[in-house]
Amino acid sequence: MDGAGRLARSQRPQADLKAAALGAVILLREYVSARLTRVRLPRRQTKPQHGRRPPRGDRAQVPVALAPMVEREAPPRIVAFVERYLPRRLGTIATVALLFGSVWLGIVKGGHAQDVSAALSDTRNSLANAAGFRITAVAINGRKQLTQDEILAIGGVTGRSSLLFLDAAAVRDRLKANPWIAEATVQKFFPNQLQIDIVERKAFALWQQDGRLSVIADDGAVLEQYVSRRFLTLPLVVGKGAESRARDFLALLARYPQVRAVTKAAVFVGERRWNLRTKDGLDIRLPEYDVGNALATLSQLDQEDKLFSRDIVAIDMRLADRLTVQLSEDAGKARDELFKDKKSKKKAGDA
Repeated sequence: MDGAGRLARSQRPQADLKAAALGAVILLREYVSARLTRVRLPRRQTKPQHGRRPPRGDRAQVPVALAPMVEREAPPRIVAFVERYLPRRLGTIATVALLFGSVWLGIVKGGHAQDVSAALSDTRNSLANAAGFRITAVAINGRKQLTQDEILAIGGVTGRSSLLFLDAAAVRDRLKANPWIAEATVQKFFPNQLQIDIVERKAFALWQQDGRLSVIADDGAVLEQYVSRRFLTLPLVVGKGAESRARDFLALLARYPQVRAVTKAAVFVGERRWNLRTKDGLDIRLPEYDVGNALATLSQLDQEDKLFSRDIVAIDMRLADRLTVQLSEDAGKARDELFKDKKSKKKAGDA
């Protein structure tokens, strides 16, 4: 019975298992420490004794010394907030923004903003024109008073404009801002065609205010200053507020062609009522209300008594129950002499 031999064989596997378990515990501790500190810890190697390196198996079983875990002091809350929420390279971005802001401020203060904007616009339009987007065909429909060049100038379309960067909405707004143009439509057909459709206002009357004569539309919009003889045949209205009330009054006056034919101007008095000035200089003072009946009365009196051909200077119709006529100076003298003769004849007859 070899008890010593059997004992030696039974203890060798237990020693191997113990060494393996010890190594697993060491590796687990190292892994946990690395995860906690987020730092890869170097292993401390033991120096070989007497100048010889230890065997490979022995090196694997050398215990590893773990570095002590260093706790970082928590930063202030403001610093933590900045580090967490503000983007990286914020300083560089702020510096660049400050630089561009300073340049732009200098341009604005120096009054060069419009020049810089025009230069940038010309540059991009030149590039687009070189790429084949130059406007070579323009169709304008609906124009009568304005020429094609005037419409393009109003819309801001020049020979340097490119169809690619042309803002159709902005062109339309600029066109509608012109008093002659009531409506406008702008369409782009790539690569090089532009179409503009407009609805023009019509010249309706001439309006005189403070010595200035203007051409107005039927809605009272001032179209332009009177400089052309082509508007000479338009009716004339005078006075403050006459431009906005002219359409209704002239429409009423047109119902009485006999009165309309002799009228030279319609004068709006006190922004309340109208006076008529005839071509012969007769001043007709119309009432504030019931103007239609007054015009009908004038028309009837002229048909029956040739009222407008008589030697009178004014007709006052402001009172509803009477009509007052002012004779001219010569007619007044003749009338006075006529009455004198009648009185003298009457006295002689009485005698």
